[in-house]
Amino acid sequence: MPGTTPPLVGILIGSQNDWPKVRAAAAALEEFGIAYEARVASAHRTPDLVREYASHAADRGLRVILAAAGGAAHLAGAVAAHTVLPVIGIPVPTEFAGGLDSLLSTLQMPGDVPVATVAVGGGGPRNAGLLAVQILALADPGLRQKLLDFKRSVAEKAAEKDAAFQRSLPSPSGRGTQRVPGGEDAGEAALAPPPRRATSRRRSGGGDKAEPSP
Repeated sequence: MPGTTPPLVGILIGSQNDWPKVRAAAAALEEFGIAYEARVASAHRTPDLVREYASHAADRGLRVILAAAGGAAHLAGAVAAHTVLPVIGIPVPTEFAGGLDSLLSTLQMPGDVPVATVAVGGGGPRNAGLLAVQILALADPGLRQKLLDFKRSVAEKAAEKDAAFQRSLPSPSGRGTQRVPGGEDAGEAALAPPPRRATSRRRSGGGDKAEPSP
């Protein structure tokens, strides 16, 4: 939340048009009361600005940087090259395979220059914001408790959805095992082998001969 509180998270976007696609990251930070700042900076159009921003971010009090870009999405990597702060890359969806170009450009980093990369679109931007919260919570017990409460609420909502789903299913009457005379389950009776017929033996000129009992 931009304002008077010193920001702990910096959000860089390669173009102003990317903001609606990654706004969920900022919303997640606001949900936990985390102050942030947002800037437009391009790894290709304004490389000096990116280098200056990244190299001075820690000195200004930032603790995590989120970098969102699409297409030849080198913004997160360029930021990571100039800072020791954790960098989270947000690939912005494009017309090419839903943003596969953005995804590969962001996550295919060389060794020794890590960038944590979230999914393209969907829950990706929100997860980027939540991941930043989790990083900050390592040194903030109060924030850690908020995350624990959040996880609990997520589980409760999932349980409520399951309960609603169960109620939407057809009634179980008429399904499953059925009782039959004698107290046996129909399913068990169907699997039981047929009873063996008793036999009696009688003498004949050719020796004993077994005959089935009536």
